[in-house]
Amino acid sequence: MKKSRLSYDEWKCIVSKEMYGKKVDTEFIKGFIGLIEIKEVSEKQIWKFNGVEITVCDKGMKWLSILPQDDFYCITAMMNERNDILVWYIDMIAEQGIDKDGVPYFKDLYLDLIVYPDGRIIVDDMDELEEALIQKDITQEQFNLAINTSEELKTGLLKDTNVFLEYSQKCYEIIKNC
Repeated sequence: MKKSRLSYDEWKCIVSKEMYGKKVDTEFIKGFIGLIEIKEVSEKQIWKFNGVEITVCDKGMKWLSILPQDDFYCITAMMNERNDILVWYIDMIAEQGIDKDGVPYFKDLYLDLIVYPDGRIIVDDMDELEEALIQKDITQEQFNLAINTSEELKTGLLKDTNVFLEYSQKCYEIIKNC
């Protein structure tokens, strides 16, 4: 299982960034909200899903991270320079914590949901999740956790795109003033 930090250090194309983060306890979220403002990249990153290209990493973009404390997922909202959300990327996770340097992390369970502003949801990396189980990198319980968490998200938080957008915007409002 890969450990990912909300500093997104594995994105080697990001040359310069500013990071903000805050532990929060509000009526709609208890956990951690982070924001990365991308200042410079070595190469723009474009994802292609179902024939649609979306720039996910470029100068001027922002990534809003939402890591609810007692849940098993991490949301990253990839935003353009006008703060419009272009796509959400949601990692299913096994656990989370905060490193000694204060940066939150999570243990990635391979399975991801990609959510478009029009409400379309794509399940990504199911093959990686299945392979991790076969290779015994994860347990059957962790496999089930990833599947169940993704299903709960699809029938819950992601059921109404407008509500999910509003939730994301509330989180952004909290962190943008740090």
